[in-house]
Amino acid sequence: MRPVDENDPKGLIYEAYRIEGITAEECRTIFLDWALSLRDVEAGAAIPVLLARHGQEGHPMTEVLREGLSSAQGARRRGGRKARLN
Repeated sequence: MRPVDENDPKGLIYEAYRIEGITAEECRTIFLDWALSLRDVEAGAAIPVLLARHGQEGHPMTEVLREGLSSAQGARRRGGRKARLN
């Protein structure tokens, strides 16, 4: 039985780790669907929880989650005058 929580509301990440022979491209598609399904938690906060729960070395979803974590941590909004001048 899959764990249901705010970090994986549809169980997409859980299911991705259970699919034999899943590809990185399929994992990226699942990751996008997962990110769009988040409601009450930020992806940057949910990814470390999911990696701790499911992460397996060598699994393509682990790599996709790590890429997503680095992107989430590097993304910063620049607004106002400074952003318009660049």
